[in-house]
Amino acid sequence: MFAELNSILNVSPEHFNTGEFVLLSDRQSDASFLMHHFLGFYLRAGCQVCFVALAQSFSHYSAVSQRLGVSLSQAKEKGQLVFLEGLNESLSILSPHDARTGSEAMDFLRNPGAGLRSLFQFVSSSVNHPRGPAQVGRGPPVLLVDDASMLLSLGVSADAVLDFSHYCRAAVCSQLKGNVVMMLRCDGEDDDDDVGSDGGPERLLRGLTHQCSLALHVRSLPTGFCRDIHGQVEVCDRRGQAGSQQKKITFQYKVHDRGASFFAPGTSSAVL
Repeated sequence: MFAELNSILNVSPEHFNTGEFVLLSDRQSDASFLMHHFLGFYLRAGCQVCFVALAQSFSHYSAVSQRLGVSLSQAKEKGQLVFLEGLNESLSILSPHDARTGSEAMDFLRNPGAGLRSLFQFVSSSVNHPRGPAQVGRGPPVLLVDDASMLLSLGVSADAVLDFSHYCRAAVCSQLKGNVVMMLRCDGEDDDDDVGSDGGPERLLRGLTHQCSLALHVRSLPTGFCRDIHGQVEVCDRRGQAGSQQKKITFQYKVHDRGASFFAPGTSSAVL
């Protein structure tokens, strides 16, 4: 969990807005450190977390979280964390030599025409899962998805992913007053005309950006590689704003082994 980022977003595990849809995206950079931040943030806040992990294994997230002072194994044991290991489940369905049947949440791999209905049903049952004694009266439910672009790679259309995000917002944000955090990776340069005949990452990015109340877009430095500055984060905040108005602010960052530093452009000690 990154204290400097919490200060930028004006939140803390004891005080944060609910009913929000947060979008994380990256282009020519890696925003996964933000997903690790939000995972630790909501677990520390005592929220019931459903993590749909499509990009990495549980052991990967557990190792990183351990360095940030959060134990995913303990969170799973006490029922605070429901973890869907999408990579492993996908392999068990797609491999004809695997005796396992795989999770019903990934049934869209067996029947692409059904869309992501089974995945949404998994999410809905997870966020409505009865809480243990340790969670009673604590934080709201939270859905984390890392990352939505993997669904496109598995043959799901951008429209189906947008429908899935819409239903998740309705179920988690509107009905349960919880939060949704979704990661999306886009390759190549930012091209406003690159929508494609079947949508793809650019169309998905536009659709999710329209839905979200808070977006953190991670990009590489426009000046090129720098050893002491890893990239920049554009924060687009529509929380509490009327209509489509939003506040935009850009920070540069450097990721450390046990956290990350954020600073205004040009104020890093490396350039002063």
